[in-house]
Amino acid sequence: MRTSRLRTVHPVLWAGWAAFAAGAVLCVAGWYGVSGERYAERQLPYLASCTIPGAALIVAGAVLLARGREAVAAARVEELYGLLVEAGPGDEDEPGQDVSAPLAVSGRLLMVPGGTLYHRADCPLVAGKAEAVPVDSRPVASGELDPCPICEPAEETD
Repeated sequence: MRTSRLRTVHPVLWAGWAAFAAGAVLCVAGWYGVSGERYAERQLPYLASCTIPGAALIVAGAVLLARGREAVAAARVEELYGLLVEAGPGDEDEPGQDVSAPLAVSGRLLMVPGGTLYHRADCPLVAGKAEAVPVDSRPVASGELDPCPICEPAEETD
């Protein structure tokens, strides 16, 4: 899954950076051309041919970079969804399978720094992540973290 994500996202990011850089070069060239001319009628060609297209390329590059970041986030969500489907309960007609059982049952609570949710230690969203830290390792203001909707940790569990 990662390989296909890298192939589809990187061209958009590279195009964004290229447009941004080309726009910056055009703006600098336009500024240099305008700064060397004393009269406004001689400055206008530099504005029309360098500075305005350069500014447009900078805006286009920013839009492409934002779109590329959005695509990276969407691909990560799809990857996590695939992990959840793999880790989820089997078919309902399998004997011994309780479909209503929670996905995670650990009592230890973890969070990812900068995140807004706290999870059980065996939740697929934090399991195996080195950056996951215990919730009680830092002061938490009341209401700052919400429970994970996937592993549904109880608030009174430590």
